Parts: sequence; C-alpha cells; structure tokens
Amino acid sequence: MTPGIETGRTQLEASDQRILHLLYRGLDDASVARHLGVGHRTVQRKVQRLMERLQANGRVALGARAQELGLLDGGEAGAGGAVRSDGGGPTGGNPRAIRG
Repeated sequence: MTPGIETGRTQLEASDQRILHLLYRGLDDASVARHLGVGHRTVQRKVQRLMERLQANGRVALGARAQELGLLDGGEAGAGGAVRSDGGGPTGGNPRAIRG
C-alpha cells in the first residue's frame, strides 16, 4: 500500500496528498498532471475523489477542509484554499490557492 496520511476515518495516499499540495501552491489541473506525469483527466478525477473523501462540496471547500485537517504546508490557518470553479487564478489575490 502507498504511504499516506490518516485523517480520522479517511486515509489519503501519498499521490492524493501531493495533488493537494500542488493545488495549494496555485497550479491548475494541467500543471499538476505534468508534475505527476499523469493525464489531465486523471488529475480531475482524483480531485473529484478527494472532494468526496474529505466531504468537500467544491474546490474552495476542499482547500478549507485540507487545511482544517492539517494536510497543507505549514498548517497556515486561513492562508489559502480559495479557488475559482472556472479554473482561473487564485481569488482575493491569494498566491497559495487551489484552482482547477
């Protein structure tokens, strides 16, 4: 089994954690795919699965939930997680945002 993080009853695989970190850094799905050497649609499916597993009803909620669970760099409360559903840039001028 791939090493992961235990988040209550949800265990994240290392690849899922990596996706969260890359999204948090502000990379879009296509850039995350290039970093991981997988297809764009694979990343989209994994992000959707992460939203389901972390009980987040959107990408903004995914960032907030990941932060709440301490899954993002430095555990910086309130320092990221904002996203635009259209795949645009970070909201509110926040350079550390999850986006599509």
